[in-house]
Amino acid sequence: LLLDLDDTLLGNSMDTFIPAYLQSLCEHFAASIPAEKLVSTLISGTQAMLDNNSPDETLKEVFDQAFYPVLGIQPTDYVERFAVYYRQDFPNLQHLTHVLPEAVSMIEEAFRRGYKVSIATNPLFPMTAIQQRLEWAGLSPEIYPFTLIPSYESFHFAKPNTAFFAEALASLGWPAGPVVMVGDDFDHDIAPARLLGMGNFWITENGRSCGEESPAAAGCGNIQELIPWIDSVRDEDLETDFNRIDTMLAVLRATPAVVSTFSEKINAAQWIEHPQPGEWSFTEIMCHLRDVDSEVNSPRIKQVLDQHNPFLPGIDSDKWAQERLYYCQNGPDAMKDFTTSRIELLNLLDSLNAADWERPASHAIFGPTSLKVLVGIIVGHDQLHIQQAVKFLGDLSKQTTAQSPRL
Repeated sequence: LLLDLDDTLLGNSMDTFIPAYLQSLCEHFAASIPAEKLVSTLISGTQAMLDNNSPDETLKEVFDQAFYPVLGIQPTDYVERFAVYYRQDFPNLQHLTHVLPEAVSMIEEAFRRGYKVSIATNPLFPMTAIQQRLEWAGLSPEIYPFTLIPSYESFHFAKPNTAFFAEALASLGWPAGPVVMVGDDFDHDIAPARLLGMGNFWITENGRSCGEESPAAAGCGNIQELIPWIDSVRDEDLETDFNRIDTMLAVLRATPAVVSTFSEKINAAQWIEHPQPGEWSFTEIMCHLRDVDSEVNSPRIKQVLDQHNPFLPGIDSDKWAQERLYYCQNGPDAMKDFTTSRIELLNLLDSLNAADWERPASHAIFGPTSLKVLVGIIVGHDQLHIQQAVKFLGDLSKQTTAQSPRL
């Protein structure tokens, strides 16, 4: 389950909350930043986050670049001041929200069933603000083991960008089986989830209906009707459809973003560790993704676009790990080079028209194929190695826990 927060799990009208939030910030910084300038710059910084479509910067980095230079202040001078604000003043906004007991009951039932439950709020706030709002909802992360809580420090895309949903699923290791996005905002929660081919449930009020032409993977109703609806739908109808072009592009965009986030969880020495015998280190995964993108994926796509029905030989890239001594290479540099290569590939794919996606090719292993199928192979390859990276982090965490001294 991917669950929106405001007006889905927490009673919180943004039409009321946002003005109060802005006023609170203005009061806190009144002595150093004029209110009008602070508000306008916050709004433009937020818009920059909403517009971001590049995987090489977190939303925080995007916001900082649109915020601090305009105000003529240094981020380092304001880090602690913002921390104080979220620690002392932000909690005063709680009275504008209210607990939704039916949402808490649904969450408890979901965990009882063994569902993996993730928060899918728009990551336009720092983690502390999101955690506090979960507390206000009666859903403390210290009590409820949410698998994922996005924030502007760790995410690169915001709703309604389909890449946000791909980044969330990639962060979870591309879970197999049914997935449902749940939210109250059709334009930001439901429409992009449908575009990505995900199961979705629209939290509706006042008798709003899903519409007669809604797909089987789409439901609507109040939060209490969510789990009964899930029970009524076949699991296979709730599995994400990765054959859509929008889905493919979102996955390809999410991969470099997620590996960057993963890299923040390991120290320099851990880049080259092998938590399990025979498994690749994080450096080897990055070198592999870099070389396959620059030497296989991009050349193939360009060949299909430049030639009519070209022949594409099979390439055994797995052996490169030993042949090219990946374990001796610089992992962070490999990750940066992969990101650069992937952005170039995305720029090319973003420019294609419908006819381009159907251009033919002949693959040595797969036979007659098309550019769309070839991109689908890249998507599957990305997902495989994201799952490998998630397993690496999990094995590393277990190893670290086992080695920790017991008190």
